[in-house]
Amino acid sequence: MEKSSEILDANGRNQDRFYVWLLGLACLAILISFVLNRFTVYDKSTAMISACATVMAAVAIALHSRMRTYSFATWVICFVVVGFLFPKLFLETGPISGLKALPYLIQIAMFGMGATLTFGDFERILRTPWPVAIGFALQYSCMPLLGWGVSKLLNLPPEIALGVILVGSCPGGVASNVITYLARGNVALSVTITACTTLAAPIMTPLLMYLLAGQTVRIDYLAMMQSIFMTVFIPVVGGLACNALLTRYQWATKRVEGYLAALSMLAICLVCGVIASNSVKEIQNAGFVLVLAVLLHNNLGYVFGYWGAKIGGCEEADARTIAIEVGLQNGGMAAVLATTVIQKASAAVAPALFGPIMNVTGSLLAAWWSRNPVKADS
Repeated sequence: MEKSSEILDANGRNQDRFYVWLLGLACLAILISFVLNRFTVYDKSTAMISACATVMAAVAIALHSRMRTYSFATWVICFVVVGFLFPKLFLETGPISGLKALPYLIQIAMFGMGATLTFGDFERILRTPWPVAIGFALQYSCMPLLGWGVSKLLNLPPEIALGVILVGSCPGGVASNVITYLARGNVALSVTITACTTLAAPIMTPLLMYLLAGQTVRIDYLAMMQSIFMTVFIPVVGGLACNALLTRYQWATKRVEGYLAALSMLAICLVCGVIASNSVKEIQNAGFVLVLAVLLHNNLGYVFGYWGAKIGGCEEADARTIAIEVGLQNGGMAAVLATTVIQKASAAVAPALFGPIMNVTGSLLAAWWSRNPVKADS
């Protein structure tokens, strides 16, 4: 038995070394493509090198035993980079492509999230209402106000600022449940807060946009509410009903939930790719200031969420969960609202950046907290 375990450990180490070499080659290829882009004309062959190298790096990270925590964030980055380098791949491929596909992709992601919920998740609100109430309040106060404050601090153009405020006014992202699991937080609390903020989005998001951005840009309250209702509320309720049916008739619930969760993650990656493809020029023109705005907005959300929960008397695991819920937003929904309701391409730039950035920072935060578990877990 000892020899067999040693052989397995040795094989695991060898595989990890292979993935490290693969990651190193991918980084070298990305560096070469960057140098070629810097000193020569950027053509399709250079873009192909970058795209293939990014996919190779994502595969290496996903398969490495100690780097799997970052695999979701890496795949998001992969789709964003490929979308940025090959915009036609997302905008002109398939029967329904580009911006027309965004609402359907969001519906798939929301349905997948709803399928992981049960009616028991909502019963937790009655049993432990205080952490849920704190998370809900921080979600719909800190992030909208931080978006408004960061936009004013950095003096962002009105339409770009609109996108930042819009991201802050949206509910928690689907990925927050995955990040909470990786961080060894309270997944049940995460799911409940996400569900509550998502179900309240048809009222809260248009209201916050009207209060914080209505003076600079005309906000169609009813149109925004209708869009959120169709793309978020109905799919979540449909997923919840699907889960109830699977449980009622015992149709391999856990296995189907896993497939639907994977489908939801794929939909999120596709949303990020489509947004990046449609915002190539805007992202190029936005520059460092917008990246700084997104980083400030996202990371201050973690800080305010964590300390707001601690001040509210929450336990450490719940505080970490609420921090992730507050810092991670539904950027895909923000992009859909920016392009379909507000109909301003510039307003979709902040969501285009917020999605991949929040998944990277969230994965890093999850990795840190998973290595520093709360005392109750040890």
